[in-house]
Amino acid sequence: MGARLKELRLDAKLTGRQLAARYGWQASKVSKLENGRQTPSEDDIRAWCDAVDRPDEAPNLIATLRAMETLYAEWRRQLRLGTKTRQQSWAEMEAETTSFRVFESVLIPGLLQTSEYARLRLSQVIAFHGIPDDLEEGVAIRMRRQEVLYNPSKTFHFVILESALRLGMASPDVMLGQLDRLIAIAMMPRVRLGVVPMGAPLPFAPQHGFWIFGDRAVHVETVAAELTLTLPEEIEQYARLFNWFAKIAHYGPHARQIITQAMEALSE
Repeated sequence: MGARLKELRLDAKLTGRQLAARYGWQASKVSKLENGRQTPSEDDIRAWCDAVDRPDEAPNLIATLRAMETLYAEWRRQLRLGTKTRQQSWAEMEAETTSFRVFESVLIPGLLQTSEYARLRLSQVIAFHGIPDDLEEGVAIRMRRQEVLYNPSKTFHFVILESALRLGMASPDVMLGQLDRLIAIAMMPRVRLGVVPMGAPLPFAPQHGFWIFGDRAVHVETVAAELTLTLPEEIEQYARLFNWFAKIAHYGPHARQIITQAMEALSE
């Protein structure tokens, strides 16, 4: 948001002081808005767009602001209620989606996790955020979510980096069970599992995992927040990034071979 406001100001050849003076703002307000240290109000956005002679930009920026505020509030609410509520919200999103594209660089996607792997992941979330300990309920719902994989009306395309198979994200015995599960899933109808091998030239820095729900939303999870992106240009960017990684991934017997090699390394 701040970067876009700054871009509009620079395009209009206005200094921060000139823009602030127009509305009697303190000069520091412009700097804070542009650098993300202060969240603009809807009136701030309208005023800003009028000042730079781009009133047409206001509706889109305001929609983005409302989406950010709603999403952040929802994330905090869900955290306060524990893992069960979060898993239920995911299940609702999955029920409404027919085509899934999922990318993960260091984790096994939730729909592919064994209960042991899921238990470890969710226990870490509970400990890190200090939320109510409803671990068993959260794990149970995550496992029930996997029933969607058997729905004949849905298709799934997963792309993971080999690092997700080899990093110490779980104990060897848990990882062995998890990797065995991946081999079985890779042979399911309507499920396409691609693995990007270690050493493959990556087309872009894998900054975080993401889920693309059809053509209507992208879900991104960071350390501090979960975001659901719905602007068409955002969805298009993530779809393009997914395609880049999908092109260099290995599928079928080659993917299963990579998984098997990771299992053999754990057994040594």
